[in-house]
Amino acid sequence: MPQTPSTADPEASQIVPFPAGFRIEEIATNGTTLHVRTGGQGPAALLIHGYGETGDMWGALAHALAPTHTVVVPDLRGMGLSAKPDGGYHKKTQAADMAGVLDALGIATAALVTHDIGNMVGFAFAALYRDRVTKFALIDAPLPGVGPWDEILKNPLLWHFRFGGPDMERLVAGRERIYLDRFWNEFSADPSHFSEAAREHYAALYAQPGAMHAGFAQFAAFDQDAVDNVEFLTHGKLAIPVLALGGEHSFGLGMAEVMRFAATDVTGDVVHGSGHWIMEENPAATVALVTDFLDGK
Repeated sequence: MPQTPSTADPEASQIVPFPAGFRIEEIATNGTTLHVRTGGQGPAALLIHGYGETGDMWGALAHALAPTHTVVVPDLRGMGLSAKPDGGYHKKTQAADMAGVLDALGIATAALVTHDIGNMVGFAFAALYRDRVTKFALIDAPLPGVGPWDEILKNPLLWHFRFGGPDMERLVAGRERIYLDRFWNEFSADPSHFSEAAREHYAALYAQPGAMHAGFAQFAAFDQDAVDNVEFLTHGKLAIPVLALGGEHSFGLGMAEVMRFAATDVTGDVVHGSGHWIMEENPAATVALVTDFLDGK
């Protein structure tokens, strides 16, 4: 099995390292243990990654936020360097994971910045813990059961939503890089912008025992996540400020259309020149849009 690159060894991974002074902790929460990076000062910002990457994707944004924000970056359960339990991949369960991380750090409220499956975990957190979220920036992925979800599911590019189970795990075992290249290539505006160094880094993390099982479980949970999200919205839409960002060659302004079904104060914008992988394809624009939103500009 490939050796897992260390998040503390940027030369090995060539992933943007987190700022000096960030600490790494293994935080026990909600029946599992999450790998968490924390640093900076000021109001908290919780950054949640999605599938095909880990919390390592947020290095450049952490540099921009750390002077004015306490930045918290977990790896989701089953992903990256977090523990890989057999279950618990419904997004409301992972929302409780996030609450436990903030509790362990003594953080009462936070802004959320999320991407891909991180959007789904973040939405469940914002819906369940409404008094703990100050602002919410979601990037380039829909929410199960919300708005045009049923139409989105018809897109043939999303066949991986139904791909999973023991036989699929056997098919992918030892071929994790091939499977992940499909995501990085098909969902990029220009696949060359998802670097070889990043591909090697993430492929090694997803080749760890239990990691692909956990990844498939994230998708398998979508049906129940949809039921949960519909129930959340019976208590009303989110009232906090929401920034809905889409890659120009991916969801674009469609992200704002989705979020207007779930929140009352939504601003939409586009990460130009990017597909789905916004921190790989246009990190400068992504960082600028998110920091302006969090800083109220």
